Amino acid sequence: MDEARARDVLAAAGVPGGAAGGARLLALGENAVFAAGDLVVKVGRDAELLDRARRELAVAAWLAEAGVPAVRAAGPEALLVEGHPVTVWHRLPDPVRPAGPADLAGLLLQVHALPSPAFALPPRDLLSGVERWLRLAGDAIDPADAAFLRERRDGYAAAAAALTPHLPPGPIHGDALPRNVHVGPGGPVLVDLETVSADLREHDLVVMALSHDRYGLTAGAYDAFTAAYGWDVRDWPGCATLRAARETASCAWVAQHAPSNPAARVEFDRRVKSLREGDATVRWHAF
Repeated sequence: MDEARARDVLAAAGVPGGAAGGARLLALGENAVFAAGDLVVKVGRDAELLDRARRELAVAAWLAEAGVPAVRAAGPEALLVEGHPVTVWHRLPDPVRPAGPADLAGLLLQVHALPSPAFALPPRDLLSGVERWLRLAGDAIDPADAAFLRERRDGYAAAAAALTPHLPPGPIHGDALPRNVHVGPGGPVLVDLETVSADLREHDLVVMALSHDRYGLTAGAYDAFTAAYGWDVRDWPGCATLRAARETASCAWVAQHAPSNPAARVEFDRRVKSLREGDATVRWHAF
């Protein structure tokens, strides 16, 4: 799904202020995210994401009831428009500053303290999207690289399932990065709730460890995160396994963009080469 297709869906959805010419594209990944007046509209890549969109709305309502600062839905249902799930959200005020590691840690502590909701949350299957992302990549990537990632996925899925956690399992955000925190006039707010799950709390902490190792997060920023949370996941024996599983998923995720974006192909090649060679020092670039 490119921007033009997403705008066609946005117009067909009839969201107020969401006409193709009046909405501003904020992000284009698994979802196209548009600012439309006082609303934010998310258009999913394909119909396979409809159940996830529905669950994200349920999660938003649950967090609101629990008093966790998080983005709030403006519409109660996920619509399926021309084969794409569409959800509508209240637009947050402009940020007063960038979110930092301590902001993220504080919100995670609130989520991790919650009991499970009345509805079922899925496990955080990091690797469940690998097949779909590789399918979307098609001929834009080497079939041998796709086979390598499938084999790696299967191995780390089994290894992750056998891990013994240090923290009690329960609700997690699932993609715990500062970019998924918005700091407005009222303080930090959690956004992008589509990966909220019930699983090892360590999943949320490994994300920042990987950011330090692969994406250039400074040691000082990482230390600020662990100090605010109160524990460093790198002290846990299972950290390397979860980290490797997330690397596998992150590599495959980039592949889906390769057919239409040469920069994604370059980044995919960098990532898969470093995994093949077992070189954990290669810097990856956020995409």
